[in-house]
Amino acid sequence: MSPENSSKTKEENEEVNGPNEKFKRHKTPNWVYGALVVIAATTYFTMPVPLQPHHGETPSIQHVFYYGWLTAVSTGLGAIPLAFAPNLASFWVGISNAVAAGMMIAASYSLIYEGCNFDDPHDTSAIPITIRTAIGGLVGLIFIVSTEKVLADYEDLSVGGLAGADAKRALLIFFVMTLHSFSEGVGIGVSFGGVHGSELGVFISTSLAVHNIPEGLAMAVTMMPRGTSLLTAMVWAILTSIPQPLMAVPSYEFVHHFIPILPAGLGFAGGAMAWVAIFELLKEAIEDSGLLTTCVVSTTSLIGMHFLQEFIDAGARS
Repeated sequence: MSPENSSKTKEENEEVNGPNEKFKRHKTPNWVYGALVVIAATTYFTMPVPLQPHHGETPSIQHVFYYGWLTAVSTGLGAIPLAFAPNLASFWVGISNAVAAGMMIAASYSLIYEGCNFDDPHDTSAIPITIRTAIGGLVGLIFIVSTEKVLADYEDLSVGGLAGADAKRALLIFFVMTLHSFSEGVGIGVSFGGVHGSELGVFISTSLAVHNIPEGLAMAVTMMPRGTSLLTAMVWAILTSIPQPLMAVPSYEFVHHFIPILPAGLGFAGGAMAWVAIFELLKEAIEDSGLLTTCVVSTTSLIGMHFLQEFIDAGARS
């Protein structure tokens, strides 16, 4: 073998296996374009008139669904910042995982805290809210561990152009984010009820829409740095929030039945989210970027996400 060929082979191996490994960008599949058309059509054709219920007017089911739908669509905006860094070395993929882990741990804490401090006049359950939240968290842990074991049997799994371990990790995060959206959908539906539902529901939905953007980023950073296209990541992020409009309508119609199980739902999502963040994302981040870097980045991300949530919640309560 000539020195030139030997040098070329070495460079190729370093590109694939070395610390500066980069991931090839995957082509956007046709189903993503179809999904974007459906999303755009739904956004246009389900828009209520007037867009916001009049003061004192009872919101229609169309209003409740549409505002839940807008919160779901806003999740896709979280992928946009990564469009400016399309090709990341493996070190920066680790940084991305650390950022996502910090955000998910902060969200997990917020969910469990909200479940343990839940207070609503429609809550008629005799079981203490802390017990319901703890049971939900335990079930969430069992569910996500069981899901991981099931996924381990599918070696040829593919998600958003990813394969193998990357696909399994993305799918786990997708499950967690989707489960989390069920409780948010209930929150939207409940907020539209009551005397001031026409104003409170719109405000809570707007707050959740802003809150969903970093959650979309958390989903995107597990996909785009490994080659998934921007449009594909946006659609997957939006899909994680589809339960929000679907759950908003029945919870609005049957608010008394949904309130007692909400603390358990919050605990369920919080427990599952914490497990994935710690045992999947942080583990991968340490392997790619080192322990010290991962600790600094994930802690910074956690603190930033926590203060962002506090800011949004403070506005919702004011």
